[in-house]
Amino acid sequence: MISEELKAELLDVGLEAARRAGELLRDGRPADLSVAATKSSPIDVVTEMDIAAEKLITGILAERRPTDGLLGEEGADSPGTSGVRWVIDPLDGTVNYLYGLPSWGVSIAAEYRGETVVGVVEAPMRGETFHAVLGGGAWLGTARLACRPAAPLDQALIGTGFGYVQTRRAHQAEVAARIIPRVRDIRRGGSAALDLCDVAAGRMDGHYERGLNPWDLAAGDLIAREAGALSGGRPGERASTELALVASPAVFASLQPLLEEAGAWHD
Repeated sequence: MISEELKAELLDVGLEAARRAGELLRDGRPADLSVAATKSSPIDVVTEMDIAAEKLITGILAERRPTDGLLGEEGADSPGTSGVRWVIDPLDGTVNYLYGLPSWGVSIAAEYRGETVVGVVEAPMRGETFHAVLGGGAWLGTARLACRPAAPLDQALIGTGFGYVQTRRAHQAEVAARIIPRVRDIRRGGSAALDLCDVAAGRMDGHYERGLNPWDLAAGDLIAREAGALSGGRPGERASTELALVASPAVFASLQPLLEEAGAWHD
């Protein structure tokens, strides 16, 4: 079992790393920001700032917690020896950042022996820092968060996202077309980490998406769960790359079978 002292230390390190990376991204964004690489498709981009932010974060972690493991979107991957692994998305919402839109953030989670115990999402353009410790609630700064009260599905505002490969995007559009008539509306913000934090803050009733990686999901998922949301994938399964659904309990119970029926878990 992880001690409260270790959880507090990991939160302190995560908050520092996220804050400093957020400042770098906010203040250091060049006017002529360009794409440094593409990943799965021309839509899925990496900028030089993604790489710089991950280097900053991994440097802080190496200094403060040198025996911990790392898993980062831009390539950091080491097992460590302490039982702690950091799961890092240095810039969630890269396309938003590239275009100068404000919905992007830094997502940092700490796992202990495979369980997420700390999550931090820094949203510099909003001036917001979300964080959670397992068993300690979810917070926006000093304000404790709670997901929205129970609402019928037809009054639920739902977030989602779309993949970068054309065939997957086409199927996700078909799924969305089946969901939209059943809910109040759908939002596509462009940063899964911020969408999950918005579920925690009661700004949306839920978020579903296929294709999220561990670094997209880890911190925001913990923050939402600590705010009272439910998290899962297909019925009986955990949230994963196959399908992630995070929502207030009543909306979760109504939306999960619809996503299963619509085949949201396959391409």
